[in-house]
Amino acid sequence: MASNASQTRRAARERLRDIIQEKSFLYGDFTLSSGRSASYFLDMKPTMLDPEGANLIADLMLEAIGTGEVDAVGGLAAGCIPIVTLVTARSFHTPRPISGFFVRKEPKGHGTNKLIDGNLRPGMAVVLVEDVTTTGQSVMRAVMEARQMACKVERVVTVVDRLEGARENLDREGIELIALFNRDEFR
Repeated sequence: MASNASQTRRAARERLRDIIQEKSFLYGDFTLSSGRSASYFLDMKPTMLDPEGANLIADLMLEAIGTGEVDAVGGLAAGCIPIVTLVTARSFHTPRPISGFFVRKEPKGHGTNKLIDGNLRPGMAVVLVEDVTTTGQSVMRAVMEARQMACKVERVVTVVDRLEGARENLDREGIELIALFNRDEFR
C-alpha cells in the first residue's frame, strides 16, 4: 500500500501533467532555441503563471531540488525566472531556504550592467532549473557563468525534457538532469 505522501505526490504530478497538456502543449510548425524544427512546442508560461500550475511546479521542483547542500537555484533568463521565484518563495518555509538568481543572455547595458542578477556568490552549491530542456545548450550558458564564479553545479532540474539529447550532453559535463516529465508522457 502506497503511503499518503506518495499518493499525494502522484496526484500532484498527474494534475500538473494535465495542466501542461491543456495550457502549454502546442502542435504546429515551430523553430526551437536550438535551431531545430519541431512539430510541437511547449510554451510553459501559461502553466507557470497559472495559480494551480505555479503551486504544483513549486512543490515538485523543490522536492526534486532538495534543500540539503543547495545554496541557490537559478538558470538562464527568461524561462527560469518564474521557476526560480516560485522555488525560492516556497523554500522559505523549509529548514534551509534557498536563494535565487538568473543569468541574462547578455548584459543589460545600463545600471549595474551585470550578467547575473540575484543572490549568487562565489563558491555556492547551485541547482539550475529550466522550464523545457531540449539539447541542454541553453542551460549550459548558465552553468558556465556559475562555474566561472567557482560555484558547484552538478544538477539541472527541468519541468519537461524533450528527450533530444540534453541528458547525454549534460552528463558529459558532469551534470545530472532531473526531469519532472519527459516528452513521452504527453499526447
